[in-house]
Amino acid sequence: MDLDALTAARREEWARLEELSRTRHLSGAEVDELVTRYRAASADLADAKTSAGRSVQSDHVSTMLARARLRLTGVPENPLRQIPRFFVLQLPAALYRVRWTTLAIAIGFVAVWVVTALWVSGDPALVASLGSQAQLEHYAENQFTEYYSENPAAVFAGTVWTNNAWIAAQCVLFGITGIWPVMVLVQNAVGVGTAAAILTAFDRADVFVLYILPHGLLELTSLFVAGAAGLHIFWAWVAPGPRSRGEALAAAGRSLATIAIGLVFALGLSGLIEGFVTAQPWPWPVKIGIGAAALAAFLVYMLVVGRRAQRLGETGDLTEFEAGTPTLVTG
Repeated sequence: MDLDALTAARREEWARLEELSRTRHLSGAEVDELVTRYRAASADLADAKTSAGRSVQSDHVSTMLARARLRLTGVPENPLRQIPRFFVLQLPAALYRVRWTTLAIAIGFVAVWVVTALWVSGDPALVASLGSQAQLEHYAENQFTEYYSENPAAVFAGTVWTNNAWIAAQCVLFGITGIWPVMVLVQNAVGVGTAAAILTAFDRADVFVLYILPHGLLELTSLFVAGAAGLHIFWAWVAPGPRSRGEALAAAGRSLATIAIGLVFALGLSGLIEGFVTAQPWPWPVKIGIGAAALAAFLVYMLVVGRRAQRLGETGDLTEFEAGTPTLVTG
């Protein structure tokens, strides 16, 4: 085959193919023409490579075909356009889905916390088993409060943020076990209850409450949400309904994993409060008010914005175009 002759014969057709592939908006007729010319150019490329191997002409046609193929199959949506949808629809819808489980976990957490605090503080032998009298007194009088100010505020805020975000991510990602979220939440409840018991034993229960509330309102709520998301993923595996277990688990994982991302921001805010507000010598109503305002903003986002997103049909999952066509089932 004479490549020069082929190039001369097909030059106008290839030019038209390139023009169509570069056109921003195509009509229906132009799309059909693009498909037709794409097939013809593909046949030309196959003939050229079969007879002459790789050449300048074949590389040129291959480049045009790649551009035309991209035009026909489409390109991924700009990820920056997904950011508004994520924060306005996907994330609040996912948070709204776990609202009742979050409430149940919160009640259970507080119950374990209070029972632990009352049990330990009411038994001097249990208090003594936690350390020597001097150690416990130092913890109650100094160590508990100094924890919030012994490091620079920015360093402390960053440390608690990353630590809590990692705990929340574990609750979501390992939620399929059904055990990990419960274990993490119970351990934290017992730990908080034990600290409360020590301070109560030294008549400093008010100090415990005042230092926990400013940041703890949002921080603990975020951990409750993470535990709820993890348990929902576990339940999708246990009781998939009419879908296959794999499909139910995939859908739950896609939709609820967004919570782990969203909680990074919520825990970042609670970290800032813990680092820059809790240890400040401000009136306690001001510090607790800041924490309460942060929690209120989170609950409005979760319940009000989330409810609106759910009414629009959002579940937190990817769109059908992104996730693939679901399998239809009866019932």
